[in-house]
Amino acid sequence: MATVIEVSGIRKAYGPTVAVDDVSFDVVEGEIFGLIGPNGAGKTTTMECVEGLRRPDRGAISVFGLDPVRDIYALQQRIGVQLQEAQLQKRIKVWEAVDLWASLYPRPADGTRLLEQLGLADKRDAWFLTLSGGQKQRLFIALALINDPEVVFLDELTTGLDPQARRAIWDLVRGIRDRGKTVFMTTHLMEEAERLCDRVAIIDRGSIVDIDAPAALVTRHCPERTVLLTTEDSSADARFRSIPIVEAVTRSDNRYTIRGRGPDLVTEVIRCLSNHRIHVTDFRTETPTLEDVFLTVTGRSIRD
Repeated sequence: MATVIEVSGIRKAYGPTVAVDDVSFDVVEGEIFGLIGPNGAGKTTTMECVEGLRRPDRGAISVFGLDPVRDIYALQQRIGVQLQEAQLQKRIKVWEAVDLWASLYPRPADGTRLLEQLGLADKRDAWFLTLSGGQKQRLFIALALINDPEVVFLDELTTGLDPQARRAIWDLVRGIRDRGKTVFMTTHLMEEAERLCDRVAIIDRGSIVDIDAPAALVTRHCPERTVLLTTEDSSADARFRSIPIVEAVTRSDNRYTIRGRGPDLVTEVIRCLSNHRIHVTDFRTETPTLEDVFLTVTGRSIRD
């Protein structure tokens, strides 16, 4: 896959405050790449540097081989941007906003079809002020796609939306990628990153901590696995402790918590149950998520 975005050692400071420090990563064609981190970690500043909205103090950025600052006008024809903080005139109608954005490009996409794809066809005559949060976000996606861009930038797209609206927009983002576009997004919602992103870069205090596919990050940083089961078999405790990869077994009445490392823990516990004919009345597993990775690498304490 071709690399469409290359970021190498960028730094951005505002007076004594360093927002981004020595950040490097690349984004390949056709993937959903997520920049994840806590609020104030430097996600938006990094994205705005890549978009050409801010000039980094040092380092290099290339998007399709173009410099986002020097070649901004050429780049604008190939990218679509949804900003974290965006508003329109209260009484602009949906179709008017789409037509206005379309007029800025020589070869815009079909605005009517775009509204249909985003579920806004019945809202084309509605004023912006009457739209729900999810509808506003879908309109901003429409405006980001009106020039049929090759790369779409989405900054904290679903913050503040209810679960139903959030999942609907997740489907829209997957649809953008399925149409051959590349998506570069920021989010502080770990479930969102895990559900959507092919790869993520964790940024904390302005620096990249790690980059990989969500599943690979979980395996690397949180190898622990847990099995919770209930059995009345008196031999169970000793049997579980004899499993080589088991690190700890705790018991409360007939309920056991078995902890170990690696993806084979569940398989080994099931094999033990089968070999020794241990009858269980409840069986559950707990596997780490990207949120556990995030907390492990950035720390669990609340920070301002």
